[in-house]
Amino acid sequence: MAVTNPVKFLEKQLNSAPPQHHLLDSKKTAGVVPSSVHTGQQSPHCHKLTRVYFRWIQENNELVNKCKEEEGQDTLSRDHNQTRLRQCSSEFHKLLRKIQGIPPHLDHAQLELAVVYNACFCSAAQSQFSEAELLLTRVTGRVLQLTGGDPCTSDVLVRWGTVLKSLENTALHPCVLHLLCLQWAIWLATCQLKTLQEFQEEMTSLLETQCDGVGEKRQKFLNRPLLVMEPRRLIELLQICTSIAQGAERLNDGWSSEALSGLQAASTLPAPRALIAYAHLLSGSCLAHMSRPQMALQCYRKALETDSRCVCALYQSMLIYRQLGNTQAEIQALRLLHSTLMLPSATQPGLACTHLLSPSLLLSSQSLSRLLSVPSALSVLHSLALKCVLQGRVAEGVEHYLDLLAAIHSEDQHGAKVHAEASSLPRLPELYLEAGTASLMAWRPADCMALCNEVISTTLELLPERVVVEEPEERSGAEAKDASVEGEDRVVMLLWTAAAYLLQGHCHTHLKDWKQAVTQYTRCINLLVKVCFKKRGFQPQIPSADMDVKQGRDLCILQRLKGLSLAGRGISFTQTDQLKEALRDLQLGLQAFPECVGAGLWCGEALWRLGRRREAAACWERTWSLTNQSESLPVYLQEPQSGPLLDSTALRHKIQELGPT
Repeated sequence: MAVTNPVKFLEKQLNSAPPQHHLLDSKKTAGVVPSSVHTGQQSPHCHKLTRVYFRWIQENNELVNKCKEEEGQDTLSRDHNQTRLRQCSSEFHKLLRKIQGIPPHLDHAQLELAVVYNACFCSAAQSQFSEAELLLTRVTGRVLQLTGGDPCTSDVLVRWGTVLKSLENTALHPCVLHLLCLQWAIWLATCQLKTLQEFQEEMTSLLETQCDGVGEKRQKFLNRPLLVMEPRRLIELLQICTSIAQGAERLNDGWSSEALSGLQAASTLPAPRALIAYAHLLSGSCLAHMSRPQMALQCYRKALETDSRCVCALYQSMLIYRQLGNTQAEIQALRLLHSTLMLPSATQPGLACTHLLSPSLLLSSQSLSRLLSVPSALSVLHSLALKCVLQGRVAEGVEHYLDLLAAIHSEDQHGAKVHAEASSLPRLPELYLEAGTASLMAWRPADCMALCNEVISTTLELLPERVVVEEPEERSGAEAKDASVEGEDRVVMLLWTAAAYLLQGHCHTHLKDWKQAVTQYTRCINLLVKVCFKKRGFQPQIPSADMDVKQGRDLCILQRLKGLSLAGRGISFTQTDQLKEALRDLQLGLQAFPECVGAGLWCGEALWRLGRRREAAACWERTWSLTNQSESLPVYLQEPQSGPLLDSTALRHKIQELGPT
């Protein structure tokens, strides 16, 4: 009968293995001679090695107890665990060299396999997988040498099959199964899931055939060497880690339904809470990919209930709320996620090393890492601040921006961490501009101007007199790439400075200081005209609106800045009755940014005041027909909500009074 689950099969075989008896008292056991594997009789060779043999058992067991004495204490640091493992590993290797210093013999093969298990386990627990696999290769070679098999077999699956067959119906068979579990752990830790799949499909039937009836032929060994981790616990750990790793791969390959069934089964297994939480989490990701968001949210809730440190479940819940358009729930989830990430426990992984073999070593695949990734606390705080501003919760957004800037400038003991997290954020001048925009929207123009002054003071002296951006095709290789990056940096820096002047112009407009508003808008415009784009075979040219799609985001931002600054200056001119200058700027602003509603309405107002009422009516009608376009542009490029506004109802009344043409 074929075996569908190798883990359950191994567990069954290990449960039927001969019971292990600890070495309690070396004095009582000093004269006991171990039985031969095949005959059950004392071997003359083994009789000569009796005292050495039991001294080795005692040494092994003392090392095991030393290695396990602090296991499960969450307060231990990872460095402490690694130090302890290094010490034990070194001692196990020394003991193994003693045992393997004599020819392999059945009478003490069980001890040798146990010490190999312990040494291999310690190596794997330190991520020394090559060393661990080398140990397994050598010991299987010695077993084959002992039993007369071919030790030169290079195929790992064939080698294991040969070893198992050669030890059929012997007391050593369970010991080899223990080592096979470690081989499984190495495959899993090194992401050899295809090899592991071959193991599941091909080795299980072989294991069943070779292990049939082992329980009926038990031989009692009164003094068995101890193991650093009981095979039953290792199998339980391997079972759920394998299910999680395979589920992540299937989900990554688009097999969400197949992954879901395996992960749901894994969530019922005996395992650490953090691993059960991962199974619920990945089940939720499967359901999200299957367009079942509400069921996905239930799985994320189960993950958090199982392990409160599973912050990825909270992050994925936030993404679901965003997908569903539930903005209030999204903001609440962002706030809770940030608070959780700021807790000291958030820096401690959910897979704390309560096992000697940390589960995190077995779950290192890129697919799983992507599914479990969570933004930094600062990135979440930035998302929270921006979302609050865009959803009209401006005062709350301003406070979050100020907290963000304070954290970035923090020079406390977490400074290095803050610096690392800040690398995932927009660059600092852009954060200042976003915070300044939020301050202005919250009717705090003085704070906005102060933040903009920070941008101007750090960038103004670095700006070139003129910026010519060439198309990448004009250069080749690394030279073209370097030139492109350099030109992009200069353009971006210029755009930041221009945006700071634009926001300061908005502030003065808010304060009805029209003269200063005109000054700041003019400074913005003077910077923007320094940028020229050069195409291959053409002279540098001033960008126009029809170049947006061809040149990309930076040119789109430049055009938006130019349109907003010209519109702002034109509106300011209308407040001082400089209508011709106002009309000129407003029309130029509409050329650069045709969707600018403020420019369209005030252009019509200027035309009306100049007596060109039919043109004014047409301008207003055209502006009202514009559709709002959702663009992924910075918040500081939105039209200002403060300053002089026109009442569309009053304008429509004017058009009605004008009558038909």
